[in-house]
Amino acid sequence: MKIVIAGGSGFLGQPLVRKLIDRGDEVVVLSRDPAKVKTGRGVAWDGKTAGEWTREIDVADAVINLAGENIGERRWTEDRKRRLVSSRLDATNAIAGALVKAPPRKRTLINASAVGYYGFDRDAEADENAPKGTGFLADLTEKWESAARAAERAARLVILRFGVVLASGGGALEKMKLPFRFGAGGPVGDGYQWMSWVDRDDLLRAILWALDNQNVRDVYNITSPQPVQQREFAKTLGRVMHRPAILPAPSLALRLALGQMADEVLLGGQRAVPRRTLHEGFVFGYPDIEAALRHAQR
Repeated sequence: MKIVIAGGSGFLGQPLVRKLIDRGDEVVVLSRDPAKVKTGRGVAWDGKTAGEWTREIDVADAVINLAGENIGERRWTEDRKRRLVSSRLDATNAIAGALVKAPPRKRTLINASAVGYYGFDRDAEADENAPKGTGFLADLTEKWESAARAAERAARLVILRFGVVLASGGGALEKMKLPFRFGAGGPVGDGYQWMSWVDRDDLLRAILWALDNQNVRDVYNITSPQPVQQREFAKTLGRVMHRPAILPAPSLALRLALGQMADEVLLGGQRAVPRRTLHEGFVFGYPDIEAALRHAQR
C-alpha cells in the first residue's frame, strides 16, 4: 500500500513509519522540513493549506493523520489553547479537503483523537458509545473528529481515541518517571482519578489493524481494557523502577503551576474502555499496567 502520514516524525509517527516500511508499504511523510525525515519519503506541507503534497493523496491507498501539538507540554494560556486547536483542525481540514477533491478510488483515513472526548470528571466507564463530556479537551476532540468526518464521502474513516501512551524514550511516561528517579515519586493529587492508558506497541498494532481491516470504521477507544487509578499507577511505577511512591504531588501546587491543564490532564481523568475494539477482534498485548511498564523499561 501507499500510505501518507501527517505527524510521521513524532513519538508515535516514527515507530509507525518503521513498522509500515518493514512490512513493505510505501510511506510518504508530510513535513514542514522534509529534509529532516529520516524514515520514509519526506514531502513538504505547511499543515494547513493545499499544495503539491495533495498529489500524494491522489494516488494513496490510505492516509494516517497524527498531526497535533503536545497537549501536556506546557500551561494552557489562551494562545497555547489556540495553537493546540489549530494544529489539529488545520491539518485535518487540509487532509479531508484533499481527499474529497482527489480522483475517486478506494481509500482509508485513520484519524487520531483522544479519550479527553469523554470529559475529565467521569468515574463511570466510558465506552465508544458514551456521550461527549465537558471541558477544553472534550470540545477540542469533538471539533477534531468533526473535521475528519468531512472526508467520509471520500474514504473509509476510522477515528482512534487514544489514552495516555506509555513507552520509553519520550511521551508522558518520561515526565512521570522523573520524580521517581530522585526518590520523590507518588500519586498526582489524591490519586483517585482514573487513567486510561495504552502501551505504544499496542497502539501501533491497533493502527495497522484498522488499516488492514475494511470492516473497521468509525470510532474506537485505543486504551487498555484495564484502566487504573492514578495511585495504583504510581505504586506500580515505583515498584518497576525500584523507587518509593509515597510523596503525592499536591493538587493546589499543580493548579498554581499549570492552571486548567492540571485540572484536565493531571487531576482529572477518564475511565475509558475499548469495548467496541475488543468486540471486533483486536487483542491487546499489554493489557496489564505492570506488564506494560516493564515493557517500557526495555
